[in-house]
Parts: sequence; structure tokens; C-alpha cells
Amino acid sequence: MSDDGEPGPGADRVVGAAPVAGAVAETTPPKGLPATAPGTPGLPLSSSTLYRQETEAERLDRNFTELLQELRVAQTGVQILFAFLLTLPFAARFGSVNTFQKAVYIVALIASAAAAAMIIGPVAYHRVLFRRGRKPELVRSAHRMASGGLAFLLVAMTCAVLLVTDVVLGRVAAIILGSLTALGFITLWGVLPYIRRRSAPEPYPSDDHELIRVSEG
Repeated sequence: MSDDGEPGPGADRVVGAAPVAGAVAETTPPKGLPATAPGTPGLPLSSSTLYRQETEAERLDRNFTELLQELRVAQTGVQILFAFLLTLPFAARFGSVNTFQKAVYIVALIASAAAAAMIIGPVAYHRVLFRRGRKPELVRSAHRMASGGLAFLLVAMTCAVLLVTDVVLGRVAAIILGSLTALGFITLWGVLPYIRRRSAPEPYPSDDHELIRVSEG
């Protein structure tokens, strides 16, 4: 039983076999599902295609658990950056920074605070909706907050790099390195996942089946 009074995440059930906790097995499509990959007509589902059978409640519990694991990773970076920015005004050289550097610092500080708020937000959201049977809304809202938190974290880290390099190397080098930093984050956090998402098959509309494709070789 989950915290929301819903059935907890059970063992993945393998078609044609007894349920095994945490198991996801290679198998033929469950009854009622097509034998070709959705979104790619004519492309057969090979032995690299895995199926996970689970109820709606189990899927929501798993989605929320996976999301919390991701947020733990992001939260560490946010906390370290936020603590670093909070200590900067007390440094001896901070009084000599120019207007541009102060503006960059303020943007970095506010962005890191916003990132912390949005990444920690799902925890508070869960407390408010505890045992209210609102897990679908919780998962959707937590997903949006996590995405927003990563966006603010990108801004904060880019501004932090821009600030430090402007003090150490000068304005031109700072702008170049700051731009490269932003480009790297956008590529790794946005462009590459989006390209992979577009090339992957569309999920099945069924609520109790999930298609997993893994690379061969």
C-alpha cells in the first residue's frame, strides 16, 4: 500500500511466467498489443523489445520513485551552488566588483534559489496531497517542477561561470566561456534527449503495458 492509500508498486509480471520482483523480461507482445513498433509501421518488435506489465497505480508509484531519484542527483548540485553564491558577498574582493558582475551575481543567486524551490517542490506537494488519492496530479506536477528546476539550474550555473571567469580572465573570455557553458548544458540536457525521444517509438496507449526498447550489441 502506497502513502496515498493506493496499491503499492508490485512486481513486474512477465507474460507466460510467474511474477518476479523487479523483473522485466524479453517476450512476445502481450495479448491485444501489435507486433510492430508504434510510430514505425512495418518495423517488427525484435528480441530487444521488453514489456513491463503493471497497473496504473503501480506505474504512477514507479514514475514518482524514479523522479525522486533524479531530483536527489540535481538537488546536490543546487545546494552546493547556492551555498557558494551565498558566501560570495562576504569575500574580501566582492566589494570591488563592477555593476555587470553584480548583476550576473544577482541573476545567478535568484536562479539557484528558484531551482532549489522547484526541485524540492515535489516533496512539499506530496506532503500536502498525502493520502488524498491524487497521485496522477502529483506525478504530472512533479515532472513540470523538475523540468523548471533544471532550467533555472542551467541559468544559475551559466551565470556562475560567467561571473568567475569575468573576474579572473576578463569580459571577452567570460562571455565566450559562459556561452560555451550554456551551449553544453542545452545540448546535454535538451537537444540530445529530444533527438533520442523523437527517434524512439511512441508509447502504447494502453495504461497497463509499457514498451521498453534497448539497443542491441
